[in-house]
Amino acid sequence: MTLSLDFTNMMAGALPSGAGITAPEWTDAAEAFRAAHRQVMAKQDQLGFLSLPTNETLLRASVDVAQDTRGRFDDVLLLGIGGSALGPIALRTALCAPQWNALTAAQRHGHPRLHVLDNVDPATIAATLARLDLARTRVLVVSKSGGTVETMAQYLIVREVLAQALGEEQARAHLVFVTDPEVGALRRIARAEGITTLDIPPNVGGRFSVFSPVGILPAAIMGIDVRALLGGAAHVTLLAEGEDLTRNLPGAFAVLQWLADTRHGRRIQVLMPYADPLRDLALWFVQLWAESLGKILPDGTSVGPTPLPALGATDQHSQVQLFMEGPQDKTVTFIAVRGREDEGRIPARHGDIPELGYLGGHTLGELIDIEQRATAGALAARGRFNATLHVDAVDAWHMGALMQTFELATAYAGALYRVDAFNQPGVELGKQFAYAMLGRAGSDAARVEWDALPKPDPRWRM
Repeated sequence: MTLSLDFTNMMAGALPSGAGITAPEWTDAAEAFRAAHRQVMAKQDQLGFLSLPTNETLLRASVDVAQDTRGRFDDVLLLGIGGSALGPIALRTALCAPQWNALTAAQRHGHPRLHVLDNVDPATIAATLARLDLARTRVLVVSKSGGTVETMAQYLIVREVLAQALGEEQARAHLVFVTDPEVGALRRIARAEGITTLDIPPNVGGRFSVFSPVGILPAAIMGIDVRALLGGAAHVTLLAEGEDLTRNLPGAFAVLQWLADTRHGRRIQVLMPYADPLRDLALWFVQLWAESLGKILPDGTSVGPTPLPALGATDQHSQVQLFMEGPQDKTVTFIAVRGREDEGRIPARHGDIPELGYLGGHTLGELIDIEQRATAGALAARGRFNATLHVDAVDAWHMGALMQTFELATAYAGALYRVDAFNQPGVELGKQFAYAMLGRAGSDAARVEWDALPKPDPRWRM
């Protein structure tokens, strides 16, 4: 059970025309990383995500609720947005059978379906509620603050539907809140009404919360091996305690992307798994990387790379054309899965047709592996920065290791960019404007600022 990173195609000497990170740059970056590592380690008490993989109390609480859910409920409806939704979705896609919600109960071994409402589009919410048997549906309301406007709107709608269908007492029995242990609207409601509630530790931010009950509870409900998931994350955390860049894989990933951006203008950073189960991992990574690193420095300078998700081999037929011949402003990190070479044997038919005959005797596992390696080589031949993150399997242990790798890399990258990777001030102004327009108490200042903005000009409308 290992992860390994091959970044040959990021380095000078492997790429033509003098492209690539130079040996002196890498040597200098090792010292910059030691400083970043010390900065992160000095904040361990504030960075609660580091201790989540070994938090037995939170794990036990999640498993207990999961055991209470199985057999009583056929469906679980998760209400959340951002990190409250993307982590559970990524875990379901990676670690449950494909098309999980379309499988029969027997095919799911009795585990419930998981539906995630991660937006407030009324059509989606209405359609989802219409197809659920509410008497057999448990509802998870996930919000660290307990006041996220989208999640609270979802909650109010779903709570009303549950109450109308089941009565208030039964509706309460179907609800589970996942929120801050002390403060927020959800915590107040839970105390007043006796609703089951699981904690998100105060020092764990939403996008770093996948190993808290935010991700562990829905994973356990679906029958995912959550101890193995946390074991992979704990393994990476332990290995990353050292500040030697050559032995710290999350650190190497962060430094490579930081150097590519700040020294070589590669400001768009693509994560491209060659495995369908990891499709939503890339979307989870995009939020983690973008919301953590896109910031304004004290001197007014804007920093932060732009993450982009892709999927191999699917996006060889869409985005790779841009990666190959578009602006040289990107890095591509592939995720390759070992050991699938014997899977999906291709029949030897139509041997007289050149376009088909050569495929007979090969396998789909071999094909997707070759396509990944061919794409990496083609990009390198054109001077395009790329690296490959190898995993032994798509299973709970490796999924935990991958997600913790990216969380640690994000923390290190924040230190390298000299930003706070754990806040999101750029999101707050839009929230305040929305609160003001909705009439939320305490939004008077935002309302004044909103009213002062330029109004739509009829000259610029079509």
